[in-house]
Amino acid sequence: MKAERFTWMRHQLLSPWFMAGVLLLIFLSAAPLLFAPYTIISITNVLMYIVMTVSWAFFSGPTQYLSLATAAFFGIGIYVSALAGEVLLFPLVITLGALLSFLIAVLVGLSTLRLRGMYFTIFTFGLSELIRHFVLWWEVNITGTVGRWVVAMDHTTVYYAMLTIGTVTLAVTQTVRISKYGLALRSIGDSEEAADHTGINVNTVKLFSFAISAVFTGAAGAAMATRWTYIDPSIAFNPLYSFMPVLMAIFGGITRIHGQIIGAVILTLLADLLLTTFPYYYMLLYGLILVVVILFVPGGLTGLQTDLKRLWQGGSGK
Repeated sequence: MKAERFTWMRHQLLSPWFMAGVLLLIFLSAAPLLFAPYTIISITNVLMYIVMTVSWAFFSGPTQYLSLATAAFFGIGIYVSALAGEVLLFPLVITLGALLSFLIAVLVGLSTLRLRGMYFTIFTFGLSELIRHFVLWWEVNITGTVGRWVVAMDHTTVYYAMLTIGTVTLAVTQTVRISKYGLALRSIGDSEEAADHTGINVNTVKLFSFAISAVFTGAAGAAMATRWTYIDPSIAFNPLYSFMPVLMAIFGGITRIHGQIIGAVILTLLADLLLTTFPYYYMLLYGLILVVVILFVPGGLTGLQTDLKRLWQGGSGK
């Protein structure tokens, strides 16, 4: 058994995907020395959406529970940065944002993960709106202000923070995906009742994966807040932060990590391009592109790649 596991680990470490990932990580680590600040800021935005997309798919992909709570945990991280940024070091602020998001996800998950289908989706979206309005009420009625200043960090520091968060997110996601825990998550998505009857503690698995996905999102929010200097509830809990990771995962392919990454990279860069080229029409064009992809390529870009490969093999007689 140990020999088989060693062989499997050796195969994973020597796989083309792993080697390509290591080379890409080395390249990204040196990026601030190679590119202009604007390019580093753009890459930071891409890393942010990669973290949010992969984090969303970590739970919703295998379980098929459509969560729209990403904005809630991202906003929590942002407000942690605003409140604690003046008294804590930057790494501690990120850690606190991740920890608080985890705790809130556990509390929410204890009562909501028994819901299914559209009821769970509506509740998670309502959670983001509830937190947004509660923070707004608190600021208006208790503190007497709307919005807060955030301790700003230079773009290079934020970049390396997001690169670290992204690397940890991908490493944890891939480790879980190929483990027995990942198999349990996929079995829940296939048939929750069957998974329960096979001895899987369904509620615990769902709760833990939901909370873990919130950790990465909260950490990303705490790091990115330092780039915006000023935040308010409408900025921190923007509903787009709930919908964009879903669309990016669908665009690239929900079931595969590299598909999620591809979707996040392409749509983030596409949004920037359309915003600068067509500032008054970019949302319309962006929406049309997404509608076309969802209608005609429901499996995402990775699904399209698989279909083309099968068609090619079928046409060549293989």
